Amino acid sequence: MSKLTHLDQAGAAHMVDVSGKAITAREAIATGRITMSSAAISAIRDGAAAKGDVLAVARVAGIMAAKRTSELIPLCHPLPLSRVAIELKIDESGVEAIATATTDGKTGVEMEALTAVSVTLLTIYDMAKAIDKAMTIGGVRLLSKTGGKSGDWSA
Repeated sequence: MSKLTHLDQAGAAHMVDVSGKAITAREAIATGRITMSSAAISAIRDGAAAKGDVLAVARVAGIMAAKRTSELIPLCHPLPLSRVAIELKIDESGVEAIATATTDGKTGVEMEALTAVSVTLLTIYDMAKAIDKAMTIGGVRLLSKTGGKSGDWSA
């Protein structure tokens, strides 16, 4: 088992010291999905949801969430994000969200991409819950990351 980086030798939680690390280009891509009824899909696709353009609002919410990740996840470093993009793919059973986060920094942007996907999907739920309260969010996971000391990784 690998050493957990957010625990010190005594087992106390701490923020990892990245001061000695090199600044490198970093990118992370995460995905997740919300499944829903055909009525909810139709309303979203047709722009007929009572709260407005569900996908546009969800995209903005995901971008905003990525920018605030360090306020939500206690031991995350605040990062100067250079890009956050949210791609939404609607099909007959729901919406897939794919978030890409990039920075030039000393630590990775995996948490920012995962937070962006999560909040994007929660926003879709919020905006369409009047149509379908049984929607299900799942499959939130990291697809890939590049940069940094540990190098590239993909699922």
